[in-house]
Amino acid sequence: MFNKIDKLSETEFTQVFCNVFENADWISKKLYGQKPFKNFQDLSKKMISIFENANNEDKLKILNAHPDLADKTKIGSLTPDSNEEQNNAGLDQCTEKEFNQFKILNYKYKDKFGFPFILAVKGRQKSDILLNFKKRVLSDKKSEFNEGVVQVIQIANFRLEELKNKFL
Repeated sequence: MFNKIDKLSETEFTQVFCNVFENADWISKKLYGQKPFKNFQDLSKKMISIFENANNEDKLKILNAHPDLADKTKIGSLTPDSNEEQNNAGLDQCTEKEFNQFKILNYKYKDKFGFPFILAVKGRQKSDILLNFKKRVLSDKKSEFNEGVVQVIQIANFRLEELKNKFL
């Protein structure tokens, strides 16, 4: 398997791994320069490390690249990964009341923190997501930035796991 990944051109490699971190192909390009990889765990660890070692400005760019949750006006513009994750959590099936709650929370959160609410929604239900959202909007900026980084890493790990399954 790794022989196959290591043989990908930079363009092919970037296409495969460009959205592990939402719209951040610079991470996959940097990762490409760290070949060869011992195994998928090595690749994953190196990719996560690139993000963790990025400066806060670059981390904030990635936080801001994430879409609002359950924003029915932007569902068509989501990356395929984000679309699938939100749909699997039932966020495309919200009632009008739920869509409005998400809309208000998205606005309040971005206004307060300067970046969208980020939560790894895989395996969660919309009621759990809304509850988490309502609680976190009351937090402070530093805590939410740190939590956003944690959530981005969790999302990246889920996406890496999906890619691993495609390569095995």
